[in-house]
Amino acid sequence: MAVESNVVDAAGPYDRAKALGAFKLGDVTFYWITRLSAISVLLILGGIIMSLVVGAFPAIKEFGLSFLWTQRWAPSADPPVLGALGPIYGTLVTSFIAMLIAIPVGLGIAIFLTELCPQWLRRPIGMAIELLAGIPSIIYGMWGFFVLGPFLANTFQPFMIKVFDGVPVLGAVFAGPPSYLSLFNAALILAIMVLPFITAISVDVFKTVPPVLKEAAYGIGCTTWEVVRSVVIPYTRVGVIGGIMLALGRALGETMAVTFIIGNSFRISGSIFAPGTTISAAIASEFAESDGLHQSGLILLGLLLFVLTFFVLAAARLMLMRLEKKAGN
Repeated sequence: MAVESNVVDAAGPYDRAKALGAFKLGDVTFYWITRLSAISVLLILGGIIMSLVVGAFPAIKEFGLSFLWTQRWAPSADPPVLGALGPIYGTLVTSFIAMLIAIPVGLGIAIFLTELCPQWLRRPIGMAIELLAGIPSIIYGMWGFFVLGPFLANTFQPFMIKVFDGVPVLGAVFAGPPSYLSLFNAALILAIMVLPFITAISVDVFKTVPPVLKEAAYGIGCTTWEVVRSVVIPYTRVGVIGGIMLALGRALGETMAVTFIIGNSFRISGSIFAPGTTISAAIASEFAESDGLHQSGLILLGLLLFVLTFFVLAAARLMLMRLEKKAGN
């Protein structure tokens, strides 16, 4: 758009200085708003950590490090006996089984959607994955309690117990009796819940692979499996691992769905078909009725979950940095 010369001439030094001052004021304001927003994240995180430490201090003072390897949980005993070994064990086992199921299934769905799926079918499957991610966790818990739990206890678990009966190690892992509420049931619900995260992120990163790389692989006679294994996965491994770690963080901290179907038992059993509990489930089921040292012990469980999640995410970040370094970035 042309500007008349007389308008330009009419703009004196004072007007230019005023305009520059307005620009500078806006830039400084924007800088401080963004800076304060970033600092607020650190303040919120620090406040959460401090509140957990203060709330958990009576339990830390009373039980010390023995809290980590004590299995018994008896808040009504005199004196109270509280141990985190059962919830820690349940958290790690359910998250491990959930990821063991969700990772191959999620990556398989992502590969099918990006490499093999007909165009007319991609949108319905994509919408179904998005709907899975949007379902509230309490709905998963209710479905697991009323539908999945009875099916597993009456059909799947008796079959697995019979198949592995007498087999060393596996016989103990899949030992009976069948139960509606168990570590495996909770892990299966977790796998379904984290599946959309792995799938959605993997689909997005798979789409970033340059078509020329895949076309070159196909051009030299590679099969679809060989293209995925040798081109797609190596090119996107950083993004895939990031999605898996995000899903793992969700599995570690899931509360309501797990509380419905895990059984809330602090006893450790070698069988994945036995009831158990997780850190988040223990806090959710007992915090409302707790007080004193019992409440402090539950807050200490929350602090342990926070530390556990932090170390998992830190390990994931370290792994990603090493992968990027290895790739020469």
